Amino acid sequence: MKRTVVLNVVGLTRTLISDRTPHLQALLAGSADITALIPAVTCSMQSTYLTGKLPAEHGIVGNGWYCRDLGEVLFWRQSNQLVQSEKIWQAARKRNPDFTCANSFWWFNMNTDVDWAVTPRPLYCADGRKLPDCYSIPPQLRDDFNREFGQFPLFHFWGPATSIASSQWIGRSAMALEERYRPTLQLVYLPHLDYILQKVGPDGDIGTDLAQIDDLCGTLIAYFRERGCRVIVLSEYGITPVAQPVHPNRILRDAGYLSLKIDLWCEYLDPGASRAFAVSDHQIAHIYVQRQHDIPAVKALFEAVPGVEQVLDEEGKRAYGLNHERSGELVLVAGKESWFTYYFWHDDHRAPDYARTVNIHAKPGYDPCELFLDPQISVPKVKIGWTLAKKLLGFRYVMDVIPLDASLVRGSHGRITDDAASGPLFMTSEPKLLAGAGLPAHQVYDTILAHVFSD
Repeated sequence: MKRTVVLNVVGLTRTLISDRTPHLQALLAGSADITALIPAVTCSMQSTYLTGKLPAEHGIVGNGWYCRDLGEVLFWRQSNQLVQSEKIWQAARKRNPDFTCANSFWWFNMNTDVDWAVTPRPLYCADGRKLPDCYSIPPQLRDDFNREFGQFPLFHFWGPATSIASSQWIGRSAMALEERYRPTLQLVYLPHLDYILQKVGPDGDIGTDLAQIDDLCGTLIAYFRERGCRVIVLSEYGITPVAQPVHPNRILRDAGYLSLKIDLWCEYLDPGASRAFAVSDHQIAHIYVQRQHDIPAVKALFEAVPGVEQVLDEEGKRAYGLNHERSGELVLVAGKESWFTYYFWHDDHRAPDYARTVNIHAKPGYDPCELFLDPQISVPKVKIGWTLAKKLLGFRYVMDVIPLDASLVRGSHGRITDDAASGPLFMTSEPKLLAGAGLPAHQVYDTILAHVFSD
């Protein structure tokens, strides 16, 4: 077996690689454009890479979905048991029982049978506090890494304070796993580009961020190559410019399909009572329709909405390998300059209490505005400082600093990009293991296995 490391550089595309990213540019000679899925989002793409299957088989139809038996929308779950197909490490062990795998922050990294794992896992205290932390297999790694590298920088991993610090921490932990255990395959997640590309788009001021991720990749590539590893650098999707947010739940509300629950003067989505509602996920939205006879009317409703490129029914979902029971009865695909919000309220004064906070588990959809500080807050550092002071003094607090202005978002993903060079990319230190210039997403699985088992 040939030891292999896979660096998942989120948002990396061929169009972003140039003289300003010399370490990544050096791998372009062994590269292929990945043909993305619908949905081209983190959890779906990663699950396809690690199973060789489409969402119809592995069941990961997005970063979240409506759990019909619970009557709840759940995003960013972490149990690997949610992935319903055999994983790459399970298949590899069948070929050679000596195969080992380390997972450094790829998703669905709890309740898993990899040999070693590290993944974000905040501490949710009884008094409402959320404290930075991570989870590991074995548990001692968490304590060792927090002691060696400092506490995992959760608030640099997601939210308005995102920075290269989280990717650097992950990189250090990946090198430590290699030093300790020498896994046959290590999966390493480097999310840094994802933040700036959603905030300003690929045409914005991203030079500093590109240099930072290139420096980190250069360090990791050199380190693993010196230790005899084959190196793969890939991405899950390309982020393209957007300028038009579309609000599917507001459209369903105005058409009489949505049900709301009013608590303390705030409006909350009531999925179980709604005839139809949307679970928005970047440029994809699953529309869950309770009554079969409503489906044609809901489909016609969205076919007339500007910014909606496709409305997939059962036949359409089947064509994209998205016909799984977790999918909505309909799936919306945005136009290239559009994306979907989860917003269901019309009056911002009636927005739910979680709307202005970083709260990825409470929101019934993905919210990229969590990357921004509300520009209407005149002195945000003072507000944040005062809120943190209340936290330190033991008082209850709400860090309500997130804007409700979807027009701030300038980059998104989820649809298949019109230009392959703006989509996900696969690069390798072993060009001979690439069959051609194009690589379907589900074939990434076989290509990774080839790096491990092919001479």
